[in-house]
Amino acid sequence: MSSLERYFEKSELWRELLRKYQSIAVIRTSDPEIGLNMAKAVAAGGMHLIEITWNSTQPAQLIQQLRQELPECTLGTGTILTPQELEAAIAAEVQFCFTPHVSPKLIEMAIQAQIPIIPGALSPTEIITAWQLGASCVKVFPVQAMGGIGYIKGLQGPLGSIPLIPTGGVTLDNASLFIEAGAIAVGLSGQLFPPEAINNNDWEIVTQRAELLLQKLSLIP
Repeated sequence: MSSLERYFEKSELWRELLRKYQSIAVIRTSDPEIGLNMAKAVAAGGMHLIEITWNSTQPAQLIQQLRQELPECTLGTGTILTPQELEAAIAAEVQFCFTPHVSPKLIEMAIQAQIPIIPGALSPTEIITAWQLGASCVKVFPVQAMGGIGYIKGLQGPLGSIPLIPTGGVTLDNASLFIEAGAIAVGLSGQLFPPEAINNNDWEIVTQRAELLLQKLSLIP
């Protein structure tokens, strides 16, 4: 099996996880200890896909620690902007990678490393370009700026074969509507991690919000 074939095989396995879990917890933090607790809290609530943004403090160490402490979860990164950042993320053994933009170079590097990559795009042209370059999925960001749920639904006619992950405007209340509109999964950050709860180290609130999200997605009773 060629390297490209292995990449597409891993991408399909990644899409199967997305279809199963339907949501990704996005963590951005300046304190690795808080980031660790944030991840553990959403995992306790039943979430299995966790992204640590690369502009967090010590993201590589945090990802590696979480892979040890949360073996049932799939850990990746996001906000990757440059080849140097992607190289460091690959060295940290991330299991998926989000970028906020469509970069042929970064997509090529991820394919070579056999790591599913999800570029950020907004217009149909950007979405199709990312998919044709080999993206495993495409992040639609910021989706709210384009009309939110209606935009995802409108893309299904011409682009229904491309798996889309909307972020930037997804809430606990509308997450299921994005899935119904055709998204393969959604990404949430602030909705899962209220600042007051984080400041007070009230991780039970975070766990409860993760559970509520999964209930609204009809993934748990």
